[in-house]
Amino acid sequence: METPLTISSLVTSWRWDTSTVVITVLIGAGYALAWATAKRRGANLPGSGRAICFGVVGLALWLYTGVGALGVYSDTLFWVRALQTLLLLYLVSFGLAAGTPLTVLREALGDTGRARMDRILHSRIVTGLTFPLVPSAAILLTPWLLYFSPWYESVLRNGVIDAVTRIALVCIGFLYFYSRLQADPLPHRYSQAVSLLITVIESLADGILGIVVWLGPILAAGYYAEVGRTWGPSQRMDQTAGAGILWLLGDVLGIPFALMLMRAWSDDEKRKAAEVDAELDAAAARAEPAANRKDSTESAAESAQQAPQSTGLWWENDPQLSQRFRRR
Repeated sequence: METPLTISSLVTSWRWDTSTVVITVLIGAGYALAWATAKRRGANLPGSGRAICFGVVGLALWLYTGVGALGVYSDTLFWVRALQTLLLLYLVSFGLAAGTPLTVLREALGDTGRARMDRILHSRIVTGLTFPLVPSAAILLTPWLLYFSPWYESVLRNGVIDAVTRIALVCIGFLYFYSRLQADPLPHRYSQAVSLLITVIESLADGILGIVVWLGPILAAGYYAEVGRTWGPSQRMDQTAGAGILWLLGDVLGIPFALMLMRAWSDDEKRKAAEVDAELDAAAARAEPAANRKDSTESAAESAQQAPQSTGLWWENDPQLSQRFRRR
């Protein structure tokens, strides 16, 4: 059994977690290699801030949830497991998606690889997975299925199921933020207003989940009784703290995402307004020559109407002889 969780143990407690270390190292190395290759090809990649977000918010935090204190105490305290789950599903996934890894990979590939990647991204499977209802339903239902089914206790008792579950949480979260941020290539882009509406619904769902966990029965009570923890909060207070994390922290973590969506929505509106202005200018430019030709035709007709009628005799058209030989 672990030593009591204190402020100092949050820093000093570590463990080896093979799955987390291997996956984060491989993904980090692949991202760095793709970034360097794309730069060498002269690609115009997103700013370095996105790469930092990918490495720090995505990979570094993911690594800490596995080998740091969150990983050490995730099988002992309910609220620690709730925090770990929330970070993997939302914050880690958001950091990975904000780093635009698919854009970096696409720019690193040659023409053949880029065409193959585009075909995959526009396939029926990817199109279906990125339809707004699919990732939204997945990220909403996953916590409910995790905590209110035998899945949760299996995660606590079996290391393999635990590792697979944590990877699945990141994949589900990445799919959601990839399809909602729309910073990477997508088979179809939807209005950011849809994303904002989904974010509001998710905030309500997080609140309901927190209330149910707070007022409901003790989850995995048999397992936590076997742990025999003699320090820290009671099982009820432990679960109450976890419920507060699922509810309040879930909403707090959604604020940066909502702000980014609002900014993206504003950028989309500006882009659409610019496209409409360009179309109107082009239409006006096409209409101007036709209007000029019409004006020229009308001017010529008016001149012809105003010109004196000629009889066809040449001396009557001469300015000097016309008065002398004008017909009486």
